[in-house]
Amino acid sequence: MTLKFSATGLSHGHRALAEHAEKAVKRALAKAGLERANAVLLFLTPEYAANPEPALRAAARAGGCLQVVGCTGAGILTEEEWVLDSPGAAAMVFGGNMHLKISPQGKLSDDDIVLSLCTPAGLTADWLDVPTRRIGAVSGDLFGHGPFKVWSGARVADSEQVDAIMSGMDGVINASQGVRALTSPIEVAEVQDYDIKRLGNYPALSVLVQSLPPSVRDMERVPLHLIMGGVTFGDPDTAIREGRYRLNHIVAANLRDQSITLSQRPSRGERLFWAMRDTLAAERDMRNCISRTAQALGGQPDLALLFPCMGRGPNFFGNRDRDLDALRSNFPRLPIAGMYGNGELGPLDGLNHLYQYSVVLGLFRANNA
Repeated sequence: MTLKFSATGLSHGHRALAEHAEKAVKRALAKAGLERANAVLLFLTPEYAANPEPALRAAARAGGCLQVVGCTGAGILTEEEWVLDSPGAAAMVFGGNMHLKISPQGKLSDDDIVLSLCTPAGLTADWLDVPTRRIGAVSGDLFGHGPFKVWSGARVADSEQVDAIMSGMDGVINASQGVRALTSPIEVAEVQDYDIKRLGNYPALSVLVQSLPPSVRDMERVPLHLIMGGVTFGDPDTAIREGRYRLNHIVAANLRDQSITLSQRPSRGERLFWAMRDTLAAERDMRNCISRTAQALGGQPDLALLFPCMGRGPNFFGNRDRDLDALRSNFPRLPIAGMYGNGELGPLDGLNHLYQYSVVLGLFRANNA
């Protein structure tokens, strides 16, 4: 057997048994040709959130290490399959020079790539807003009620935050936000608090309605759950194609003054485009995201981490995860691990960003440092 320094394993069934974590780790070790792991990345389904400790201990015993990092998620995935409807565990093992190192609070280097996991309560601005490149997600379940758990060192983290430095690896992180642009970027000309009054020379709601497909072009019945604004960074002519934008979700469309209320306060002078969630656009954008990430890595990856929103994946694409399909198609034998979360963490415009309805992808290659 060819020795590999990373591999995955998955196990699931009818009950939330610690055995699933043990089996997932053992299967990963066998695929990698390793007797023990330097570290284990372990994702568990929501059924484990009330009491994950038995599964964590089982994973630590199976991996022969105490460094077990991970969280519960709405679902789990590896390159083999995704699981959303039964209790289970997904594990990735690290060997050779690859480690997941827990750094003391505030001791992260700007050059580090950090696997970052948190609960909704653990997501704070001062934690997220550091120069270190983060990749990860917010632990969640299908209903958003909890409980939610994250862990490191095979123990649940009381801080509800986990940072693990991805040591011995070079990596590139990108996100696919997967929306279909309805307009080109337009200057925000007038705002009041959270309301956009005018885009360019026209009322904001009028611009939006005129951009909608004819089947939903009704000012009194705008499908707000499918539509959002995208604020671009850098050159607006290429920002959408290159994914350089952050989404700003619509709270209300105001018929009286033709304004639109957004979830984040808009700024006058920003360039904003209206966009709609769309499966075909999401597939195309994911393929572009994979291509950009692989090109930036500059070589064959040894592993991938994939964090789709629970609002994407099979729930969005019709009982298939086309994000995972696209990644497997590009790299058929690549170890892939991830979970479906309640917000995705990754870089955007030089800062760390909380994405929604998106997928964050990291491709990694072992180094000899």
